[in-house]
Amino acid sequence: MRKIMQSFLTFLLNAIFVVSASAEIKLPAVFSDNMVLQQQSQVAVWGWAKAKSSVTVTCSWNKKTYSARSDGNGRWNLKVQTPEASYTPYTLTVSDGKPVSLKNVLIGEVWICSGQSNMEMPMKGYYLQPVEGGPDAITHSYNPGIRCFTVQKLSKATPQDDCSGKWEIANIQTVPDFTATGYFFGRLLNQALDVPVGLIHTSWGGSRIEAWMTPESLKYIPEKPIPATDADIKIPNGSPAVLYNGMLKPLIGYGIRGAIWYQGESNRDEPELYIKMFDKMVRGWREIWGVGEFPFYYCQIAPYNYGGGRNSGYIREAQAKGLLTPNTGMAVLMDAESPACIHPPKKKDAGERMALWALAKTYGFEKMHYRSPEVKSVDIEGRVVIVSFDLFGSPTGLTTNGKELRGFKVAGKDKRFHEAKAVLSGNKVYAFSPNVPTPVSVRYCFDDTSPTEIFTVEGNLPVSSFRSDDW
Repeated sequence: MRKIMQSFLTFLLNAIFVVSASAEIKLPAVFSDNMVLQQQSQVAVWGWAKAKSSVTVTCSWNKKTYSARSDGNGRWNLKVQTPEASYTPYTLTVSDGKPVSLKNVLIGEVWICSGQSNMEMPMKGYYLQPVEGGPDAITHSYNPGIRCFTVQKLSKATPQDDCSGKWEIANIQTVPDFTATGYFFGRLLNQALDVPVGLIHTSWGGSRIEAWMTPESLKYIPEKPIPATDADIKIPNGSPAVLYNGMLKPLIGYGIRGAIWYQGESNRDEPELYIKMFDKMVRGWREIWGVGEFPFYYCQIAPYNYGGGRNSGYIREAQAKGLLTPNTGMAVLMDAESPACIHPPKKKDAGERMALWALAKTYGFEKMHYRSPEVKSVDIEGRVVIVSFDLFGSPTGLTTNGKELRGFKVAGKDKRFHEAKAVLSGNKVYAFSPNVPTPVSVRYCFDDTSPTEIFTVEGNLPVSSFRSDDW
């Protein structure tokens, strides 16, 4: 009898605990101390409480209280108005009768940082793979105005409501584990704008683009069927929608300015499909976020000796066509100087070149030179191929920094390419091969490893690999 009573009391206590716990406010991990909220916006705040209960959110910056009512599952959602960015630490208090306060909240600029290992690569580097300038940047990294939230890896067949992670303040203890590309991006924005910057880092090394796509956007990509259950996930970081479900869906709705992206190596063997998937992914993120056509800046992959498979010039070409998707911008990394390592150490270039796009196109500093030159036209005069470049308003032209131009090849109707002599004059390159009397096509650095030797004088931004044919 005593054992029965003890069991009953244990059951009763557990039941009381469950009921009381269900009545307490629960917030997603991304809402926590030290977070950054997007400035001058109606930002969403959400969480869980007791079903059909009243929930209030009070903001210390305007002393206003916003209210909502939880649904039958306890889910609630509301929006609060944020002020201009500042370094003033605020408090956000959420209550259903029992308050939960989030402290040291800053108002500033918030960006999503996503992709595969070159976005994931931390400031401390990978094993035997350093980040150039990393040790010095870490030593001088103390900055309460930069905050980073890193989403823990999770691959799921169904969309998740929450993730694991926490907001951390940039300092010598935390920056070594930050995304290096994301950190350099955020650091330049913080310095140039003089406002707090929040970076939400969600990436997974080796991941494929389809893993980050929404289930809705994948309806347009029948080649990429979505796994029905977790047991059907064949590649944890590559199966369609699984990283969106596990690592992006929990963030959807959080107030952001835009996103940066560094990915493509894992999809290099399907460049034609990548063009379509990239466009659908960007549009899918924007549609489900519901805050308009937010800016999406990304890195073109760098030269690297893959040792087989499809020539990576094709995937770089596919990435360049991503610029056709509205409000996007591409950082060219053809000068990464890392042909033997797939993780170039020049993460500062990667992050800051995306930041240049943001400063110019998102924040209005359009006098800043931010965009790599692109081929404007290809003309043929006799044996000479003339490539003209669009410099996007830069008056200072192109330079090879005194180096002889290499990497150009021309071909005739036989489609056989031969090395070409090339000279730069103004915004044009003149290419010629004695082996091709009647050229019809030109290519530049269109292979795995050739580095560019053409840069803008203003900004030192490299030309990407390209071709004029469609062979």
